[in-house]
Amino acid sequence: MTHTTQTVQTSTDPVLYRATFMHTPRSPFADADALHAEDDGGLLVAGGIILASGPWAEVRAQAPEAPVTDLRGGLLLPGFVDTHVHYPQVRVVGGLGMPLLDWLDRNALPEEARLADEGYARVVAREFLGALAMNGTTTALVFGAHYAGAMHAFFEEAAASGLRTVAGLVVGDRLLRPELHTTPERAYAEGRALIERWHGRGRALYAVTPRFSLSASEGLLDACGALLREFGDVRFTSHINENVTEVEVVRGLFPEARDYLDTYERAGLVGRRSVLAHNVWPSDRELGAMAEHRCSAAHCPCSNSALGSGFFPLRRHLAAGVHVSLGSDVGGGTGFSLLKEGLQAYFMQGLMGAEGVALTPAHLLYLATRAGAEALDLGDLTGDFSAGRQFDAVHLSPPPGTPLAAVYAHAEGPGRLLAATFASGTQGDVARVWVGGGEVYARG
Repeated sequence: MTHTTQTVQTSTDPVLYRATFMHTPRSPFADADALHAEDDGGLLVAGGIILASGPWAEVRAQAPEAPVTDLRGGLLLPGFVDTHVHYPQVRVVGGLGMPLLDWLDRNALPEEARLADEGYARVVAREFLGALAMNGTTTALVFGAHYAGAMHAFFEEAAASGLRTVAGLVVGDRLLRPELHTTPERAYAEGRALIERWHGRGRALYAVTPRFSLSASEGLLDACGALLREFGDVRFTSHINENVTEVEVVRGLFPEARDYLDTYERAGLVGRRSVLAHNVWPSDRELGAMAEHRCSAAHCPCSNSALGSGFFPLRRHLAAGVHVSLGSDVGGGTGFSLLKEGLQAYFMQGLMGAEGVALTPAHLLYLATRAGAEALDLGDLTGDFSAGRQFDAVHLSPPPGTPLAAVYAHAEGPGRLLAATFASGTQGDVARVWVGGGEVYARG
């Protein structure tokens, strides 16, 4: 496997991609016919932008002289959008057998303290970004490091990788390892400097990121709120309602707050560009307020299972009108593949019986692509193959002789093909990945 270390320059000359492709320009939770599938489709791309999308013959007629990249025999999907993944935790994936707070103390936080060494942080950033790309993730909302130097290194490496990243300095001032603590004044100053240096530069955006209310005092949350007020187009992300013990501790730390969400609301942190990870144990008030604020929940099914956090109440989120997307939650999760996250979501919703949601392959594709773009307020840029979007794509081509290759050769229709991709697809089936028309990963 190889991963490019520099952004490939995007050609302004038209290129025509011929492929079996699928995408969900609309939500299948609202439209049963949202899945758009082309068995023999064409995508005309110039300058990294999709100019035309549809049946091969129709698109070919629009550009009869354009060179053709033939991707038939595999499946072309929009690039995956991961809305919750931790950059410092790539080396601690797989710490099973512990609930959240024990896992943080024994696995995650000791590793995160090592990122005080900027050289170490840079190597970790390269490993992290490479893992995203080789799993077909083209856009990620990244929980960053507790050190400003490590975040500068991350943004530099992200620019070289070509991926779209929304990331920020993680801040906390209590109940962590002492070397991870900051102050409200320093959090504001370092966050401001990072925003001014990186937000909106190339494919990078900034996300104000208190670790969670358990480790953030009211003063620190207020400092985060000040950054959001000063820089109106940055994003906000944190954790919420992941674990029952965590929820109880937060309740004791904020006796004046109505609930966990209110700790963020009081600081002015909840809005359209806010993404809150997990939300396994929400109250009805919190769901109603999230819908009113139009913020999103990042559902991390593998992590919820691995850490024993609980079953995500997707039906309650949808009924309340809360937008939901997918996150891998590396390293609390079990890997970077959003195919695996989709499959785990399918399993867990099925196990919930009448309280769960019967997910189809179209739902899984939407959650892994378009839903994430919408959560990050990037829906006009990426998330599907509609004309006008950036050509962010992943080409899945199972190696010959594998069971998934046999399914690809004999699938009876697009639903079956997509179902098999989520059921059996792995990192090894990802052949090529593009961001903005430039190839950022190629198997081999």
